[in-house]
Amino acid sequence: MFRKAKHGMDIVVLELIRNLQEIDSENEYVIFVKAGEDRSCIRETKNFKIVELKKSPFPFWEQVALPLRARREKCDVLHCTSNTAPIFSRIPSVLTLHDIIYMEKLSLFQKSGTWYQRLGNMYRRFVVPLVVRKTGKIITVSNYEKERIRDFFKLNGENLAAVYNGVSEHFRPVHSEKDLSRIKSTYRLPDDYLFFLGNTHPKKNTKNVLKAFSTFHQSKVSDLYLVMPDFKEKALQDLLQEIGNPGLRERIHLTGYIDNKDLPVIYSLSQLFLYPSLRESFGIPILEAMACGTPVITSNTSSMPEVAGDAAMLINPSQPDQIADAINALVTIDSLRKKYVEMGLSRARSFNWKSMAKEVLEIYSEMKGKIQTKVYEHNDKESGYSDHRSPILGH
Repeated sequence: MFRKAKHGMDIVVLELIRNLQEIDSENEYVIFVKAGEDRSCIRETKNFKIVELKKSPFPFWEQVALPLRARREKCDVLHCTSNTAPIFSRIPSVLTLHDIIYMEKLSLFQKSGTWYQRLGNMYRRFVVPLVVRKTGKIITVSNYEKERIRDFFKLNGENLAAVYNGVSEHFRPVHSEKDLSRIKSTYRLPDDYLFFLGNTHPKKNTKNVLKAFSTFHQSKVSDLYLVMPDFKEKALQDLLQEIGNPGLRERIHLTGYIDNKDLPVIYSLSQLFLYPSLRESFGIPILEAMACGTPVITSNTSSMPEVAGDAAMLINPSQPDQIADAINALVTIDSLRKKYVEMGLSRARSFNWKSMAKEVLEIYSEMKGKIQTKVYEHNDKESGYSDHRSPILGH
C-alpha cells in the first residue's frame, strides 16, 4: 500500500481504510504495512494505528512477520485484503479474495505473463486453497466472482459475501483548461486518442486490442492515437510483430505509469475508453471512465456486464472486428456517444466506497459477535464470567 506506483488492490484497501476512518470511531484498527515510499497516502487517527513491518520477500512477510506482529498487537480479527493470508495464524480472519483467475489458467511454466506474475500466481495457487476453508469470512467483489469461488472450492456459500467496489470521488469530468493542459503536457498526450488500460497479463487481451486498433486505423475513419500507460516498449514491439503490423507503433503513445490523481484528466481527454478484458472479477476502470463522462467499450464476459449494466458497449473480447466496429460507431455516431456518456455518468453514481466500507464494517461486527459468543460460552463453562473487550480489527 505504501508503494508509489499503486494499482487496483492498493486503491481498494486505501479507500476502505479512509472510509472506515470516517464511519467507525468505536473499534480499534491496526494497519500492517510493508515499508515503502508513499507513507502519506494514509494517516493515523485516534483509533487507527499504522504498524510498518520491515521489507522482506512477500511470502515471509505474510506467513511469518504478519501473524507474529498481529498476535503481539492482540488483534481479535485479521483482515487480509489482497487474495492471500497466513496459513497458520490463530487469529479469526476475514479474507478479501478479489478473484481466482490464477487458479484457473496461468502457471509457472506457461509462457504467457511475466516471471513475476507467474511466481506470484504459483504462490497464490498454493496458499489460497489452504486459507479459504479456515477463514471466518470471504469477501469478493462481484456476484460473478462469488459464484466462481463457491463452485471452484465447493463451498456452501454461507461464509461468502459479494461487496462491490466503488469509484473514488475525484473521478469526474474535468473542464479546467489549466488542468487539462498541465496533464496533457506532463504525459505528452496526442490531441485525439483512445485510452486503453492494459498490461502483459493475458487476461487484459492486449493483442486483440492492437488487432482491433490496427483494423480501425486502416479504415481511415479517424486519425486517432492509442494511449497505453504502464506498458514496456519491448513488450509492445513484440505484440506488434505478432499481429503483423509493426508500423502501427507510430500511432501508439506510451505514457509510463500514470498517477491515480491524474487519471480523471486522461479519461476526460480521451474519445473513449477500451476495457475489453477476457476476464475480470470487477473492473474499477469501467466506472472511473464513466464517472469522467467517457464512453466505454468493455466485454460481455465474466463480471463486466454486471458492473457496466447497459451503460457501456459490450463486445465479444475474442473478436477484434467487434472491438473495431464498436470504436468506429462511438467515434462517428454522435447520438450514440452522447447516449453512453449520459448512461455512464448515471451508472457510476451507483457505486461508492462509503457503501462498500459500511458493508465490510457489518462483516467485522458479525465476526465480533461470533468471537464474543464463543468467549461467553467458554467463560460460562469455566466460571460464568466474561471479560472480553471490543475487538481490535487487524488490517
